[in-house]
Amino acid sequence: MSSSAPPGGNPPPYNEGQRIERVGSQKPRGSRWWVWVLVLVVLGYAGWVMFGHSAADTKAQSAAAGGGRGHGAPFEVPIQQASAAEGSIGVYVSALGTVTPVYTVTVTSRVQGEIMLIHYREGQMVRKGDPLLDIDPRPYQAALTQAEGLLAHDQALLTEARIDLDRYKAAFSRNAIAKQQMDDQEQVVKQTEGTVKNDEGTVENARINLIYCHITSPIDGRVGLRLVDPGNIVQANSSTALVVVTQIQPVTVIFNVAEDYLGQIQAQMLHGKPLTVDVYDRSVEKKIATGVLLTVDNQIDTTTGTVKLRAQFTNSDFALFPNQFVNAKLLVTTLQNVILVPSAAIQRNAQGAFVYVIKPDQTASIRQVKEGATDGNNSSVDGLKAGEIVATDGFDKLQDNVKVRVRSQGGSSGTPASSGNSKDPEGSKNGKEASTK
Repeated sequence: MSSSAPPGGNPPPYNEGQRIERVGSQKPRGSRWWVWVLVLVVLGYAGWVMFGHSAADTKAQSAAAGGGRGHGAPFEVPIQQASAAEGSIGVYVSALGTVTPVYTVTVTSRVQGEIMLIHYREGQMVRKGDPLLDIDPRPYQAALTQAEGLLAHDQALLTEARIDLDRYKAAFSRNAIAKQQMDDQEQVVKQTEGTVKNDEGTVENARINLIYCHITSPIDGRVGLRLVDPGNIVQANSSTALVVVTQIQPVTVIFNVAEDYLGQIQAQMLHGKPLTVDVYDRSVEKKIATGVLLTVDNQIDTTTGTVKLRAQFTNSDFALFPNQFVNAKLLVTTLQNVILVPSAAIQRNAQGAFVYVIKPDQTASIRQVKEGATDGNNSSVDGLKAGEIVATDGFDKLQDNVKVRVRSQGGSSGTPASSGNSKDPEGSKNGKEASTK
């Protein structure tokens, strides 16, 4: 059978195999629908997991914010408390100070020679008279021997002159010689006596030079690093130091205070009352030593308006070191029968200092106070009574008339604040630190 040809040309030959191949290569459009279903299932599961965890976290946070309180319980600020107490507190003047030795000796040589021995160890504690160095003594020993020999020769001449003088006197008494001859012999004796005295001085000088060959410590103290070694030649009266000895027991601290405090300090010293001085480390956290005020300088520095003070310390534990930087606190006076609270309890606003007083109904109340002297962790205040309870922390959440609960040192909740479980301020000491009665 012949098929109808398209207009204008002969029809192409019909090939049934090619038609079958083209039909078989076409794929249905809906053959991948299951992939999209799988993607939707995975996304849904992920969303469900995330939503479940978020809800659980929100519930846990709500439970934690509740702090174990029942539903609808009023909010309570956790605090720590302290009790105001009556006691004494020291009034201190703080200043920067420097540890200064009482004596510092730079040892030099008074004779020339070779260093033979060094007896000390670097940093050794020495006593007055302990040997430090030896310089070759042989040249000075020889000089001493020569001086002693010359002295013996001149002493013999003096003895001979005196014998002759006695003879001349006896002869003159018999009119055997002229008076001029006797007078001349008397002058010979005096000349020889002067020569002998000069020889004695030469001998003594030689002995002193021999002593200078053995250098000893002039004071009690600590020697520094070794500056010379055996075999070195030293010169007489040179400025080159052989060793430095510093006395550190006792030791002093020099510090400056404002001239405004000079009247109070002098008033205490005139009455013979020793003023206590405490020195602290650079961070003003650790007390190093306690001493007494020794003296006040004789003039005020007009450029700074301060006066120098010197305090003395026994330094039995060698805690103070020469030229060490310290913080000095001079106890000027002690206030008695004042109200003391921890310094941490005092807050400040535009009206001045205030504290949060904890009332018996477990609520906080703002109380304006006037801050006085501060000593360590305690301060004196006006406006409180002994036994009243004050808050010492939690100020970021505290407000007037807010409910509070006492938190123990470990952070757990304690009993509500009340006057029955108040505690005195810690760290109180009489005189140097605030004390409670």
